[in-house]
Amino acid sequence: MDILDNRLIAALKRNGRASLSELASILEVTRSTVRVRLDRLVQGGEIAGFTVLTRADLRPDAVRGLMMLEIEGRGAEKTMKQLQRMSQVNAVHSTNGAWDLIAEIGTETLEQFDQVLFTIRRMEGVSRSETNLLLSTRR
Repeated sequence: MDILDNRLIAALKRNGRASLSELASILEVTRSTVRVRLDRLVQGGEIAGFTVLTRADLRPDAVRGLMMLEIEGRGAEKTMKQLQRMSQVNAVHSTNGAWDLIAEIGTETLEQFDQVLFTIRRMEGVSRSETNLLLSTRR
């Protein structure tokens, strides 16, 4: 991969629906150059696929955080299923080390966030937790 390939990938990350003509204009190369580069990146596995973001994916939660959870015994799968049913939990990750699960949480207010934490802490099997608020995200 060279600088042009990296610029092409960056342009696609900004707008995955950009036409070859738009990409060529942004990169200041010909359409055929963009097509050849794009085909090579896909065939070589550098671009693994294309996806769609919905409005729900871009939901701007005012309060976001990560809640690390320690689960008693073998209850991680049951707890994970309970977490996945909560609308405020955007993702649940299993992990190794001191924590068994990590829940990504998003709410509109601190009060709602606090209520979600309270609810999760009361779940059967949750023995310990630690929560970190996300202050900013850079891509």
